[in-house]
Amino acid sequence: MSLSTSRRRLALLTSASLALLAGCGSSSDSADAKSAPARVAVVASTNVYGDIARRIGGDRVDVTSVISDPDQDPHSYEANPQNQLALSKAKVVIENGGGYDDFVDHMLKGGHNDSAEVINAVDVSGRTAPESGELNEHVWYDFPTVAEVADRISAALAEADPGDAAAFEKNTAAFKAKLTPLEAREAQIKKARGGDGVAITEPVPLYMLEACGLVNRTPAEFSEAIEEGDDVSPRVLQESLALFSGKKVKALVYNEQTSGPQTEKAEAAAKAAGIPVVPVTETLPKGEDYLGWMTANLDALASALAR
Repeated sequence: MSLSTSRRRLALLTSASLALLAGCGSSSDSADAKSAPARVAVVASTNVYGDIARRIGGDRVDVTSVISDPDQDPHSYEANPQNQLALSKAKVVIENGGGYDDFVDHMLKGGHNDSAEVINAVDVSGRTAPESGELNEHVWYDFPTVAEVADRISAALAEADPGDAAAFEKNTAAFKAKLTPLEAREAQIKKARGGDGVAITEPVPLYMLEACGLVNRTPAEFSEAIEEGDDVSPRVLQESLALFSGKKVKALVYNEQTSGPQTEKAEAAAKAAGIPVVPVTETLPKGEDYLGWMTANLDALASALAR
């Protein structure tokens, strides 16, 4: 989702706070660090990219995910000194881009880290805003983009740690091989249900839905207003609710990480009409990894469409 300036609250950190944090380690900590093999410091804006980095880097990376709480609305993220310090020391930084996590660039500047290799997933994807429309920045729901991001992570880690380049390459190949069944599942859903209409609360899962051949019938004004935290007009709300009462969609794909009175009305209307609700999130649920999470999303979608 877009992080508009009015909704992004950045905690401005001073160099003094960084110095205080840097000085917190004990002498024994320093001794342990010298004896342990150096790991590549990686910072990811969310645990989605953090999980992918861990799969590729294995035990040769030390990954910090800035947003990792599945109950946290990414829109309301506030920077903290620990994350700022991690970014100041990172060798590799993975951000989504597209306005989703601008706080990463702000904190990099605040930490005076100009040497980190920054991977911007939206830039890697090559996705741009459609004519007279807005960019859908939720590219982690687009498997071809995720595969390309994995390649970029592997290359960045190899640059930072050339001695383990072969291991990174092997891990990347294994990860990408497990993306193939996910794309095959999308193709299977498209073959069986292509052309079916669905409703969304926000554009979070749209790349997946499009790959499955599904048609988003939600009025653009509804999902755009929800994404920006604005009120939906009564007319647009009624048009959206009529999708369910009129049985014009097969499922409601609902971002359960950000909800409010209007999205709750959509959910209630779908349930009242007997239309399945498929919950999705923006970050990894507790105990899940990226591949398992996306597998579960596709399973839930296929099950809902088959009802």
